[in-house]
Amino acid sequence: MKPWVIGVDLGGTKIRLGLVSPQDEIVAIRQIATRPAEGIDAVTQRIGVAVDELEAAIPAGCCVAALGICSPGPVDHAAGLLIDPPNLQGLHHTPLRQKLADRLQLPVVLEHDAKAAALGDYYFGAGRGATSMVYIVVGTGVGAALIVDGSIYRGAHNSAGEIGHTTIDRHGELCGCGSRGCVETYLSGPWLARRYSRARGPMPAAAQPLGGDDVARLAAEGDPLALAVFADAGDALGAAVATLAMMLDVDLYVIGGSVAKVGDLLLEPARRGAPHYSFASVSRRVRIVPTALGDDGPLLGCAWLARQAVGA
Repeated sequence: MKPWVIGVDLGGTKIRLGLVSPQDEIVAIRQIATRPAEGIDAVTQRIGVAVDELEAAIPAGCCVAALGICSPGPVDHAAGLLIDPPNLQGLHHTPLRQKLADRLQLPVVLEHDAKAAALGDYYFGAGRGATSMVYIVVGTGVGAALIVDGSIYRGAHNSAGEIGHTTIDRHGELCGCGSRGCVETYLSGPWLARRYSRARGPMPAAAQPLGGDDVARLAAEGDPLALAVFADAGDALGAAVATLAMMLDVDLYVIGGSVAKVGDLLLEPARRGAPHYSFASVSRRVRIVPTALGDDGPLLGCAWLARQAVGA
């Protein structure tokens, strides 16, 4: 029988923890505040308390065998270090894996959040049965994780998958990375809000600024400007998928992240757009599908990694 494990998704504002049964089901969840400014020891202690609470839900005679945790990048998965994730100030250059292992007295594995989400969908969600898959996360930023022949492809320097900062318009908008016309300038939540606000024109000074979730809501309500913004974003996603398909010869593209929760408002324009940016022989094989796991993908991916850490 597989062991009980815990998956942890460490974010900039919240940490989600899931207790995963031998049947690969999340049977209990805890959510706590991250508060990264308090430092690694305080964060580790809060995670430890939540783990203790989850362990209370395990049947008598069983125990947690290992824990997997994922974080926004950059991370050094091999050394178990958080490097300098922008939204985790206070946790930069910290040995998160070792700190947790010491607190919990358990084997701990650390992974990048997009890669953990990809593993979740590959083994338990939309990617089941596929040989290779690309997981594209669309949220505050845009990134991807590549699973090729059943293994994560990391690249020579562990930086493979930065599809959000590939250029699709070299004369386009100036991106935060310093380049122009990046995929992220079409798809990410902040850029969706920016493009919508420009199209709508000036608003009263007292009006609240819009976020990407507001644009998604407006699109779902049929707002023509919001629909146009998402159509353009979907076409950009289609171009990104087509580029990856031409380079990697991978057929399955699973889309996750907060922006992707709008579903076909984003995915249908992507499906229509991809054939315009690749050979017909390539695009006819491409499948663009939503994650089957939602916010639980990273937890299940981390659980899978935890089991690998103990050879189960």
